[in-house]
Amino acid sequence: MTALHEASIRLIVVDDHPIVRDGLCGMFAGEPGIEVVGVAGDGAQAVALAEELRPDVILMDLRMPGTDGVTAIKRLAERGSTARVLVLTTYDTDRDVLPAIEAGATGYLLKDAMPDELVRAVRAAARGESVLSPSVATRLLGRVRAPSDPLSARELEVLGLIARGCTNREAAARLFISEATVKSHLLHIYAKLGVNDRAAAVAAAFERGLFDRP
Repeated sequence: MTALHEASIRLIVVDDHPIVRDGLCGMFAGEPGIEVVGVAGDGAQAVALAEELRPDVILMDLRMPGTDGVTAIKRLAERGSTARVLVLTTYDTDRDVLPAIEAGATGYLLKDAMPDELVRAVRAAARGESVLSPSVATRLLGRVRAPSDPLSARELEVLGLIARGCTNREAAARLFISEATVKSHLLHIYAKLGVNDRAAAVAAAFERGLFDRP
């Protein structure tokens, strides 16, 4: 019975770029036991197709015009979909990974994954197994090990000004606070991010997706 199920994995591919959808469909077309039953260009289409086609796995991009991937994952869960959602995206920042996993994604892969890795991931997701790219697994492990205390709104303001090249004095003037207060905020930021200096704090902020890269 298990073999029969594994031999008929019904897959929906969701990505806003037609060339990506076509490439993925072409790749899976040659794979025995995996059938692409539908494609969608955004999250809303994915949810509608999932209700109509009852797939086993949904290969979901995250950042799409209209309804994004995380919103779609939440809607699928709310509607009782049994499909396993495997995220396939370019982004692995905290602000992408964590909401997707918390929304209910079974796995999270990056678009630089090799074809055979992606095929194995779809088969694993169909079995209900979690699949994570190495960088995402490392990131999640780091979140578990590190304190989860987020930066405050004021700390983000201070770090944002530092990232734009402001000195402590300049940041203090712009925020109408004392230079000593800026230094105090920076010490708290260093502790929360697990770094020792301004440059490392800015790098960590970009790495975690706290700021958009210029």
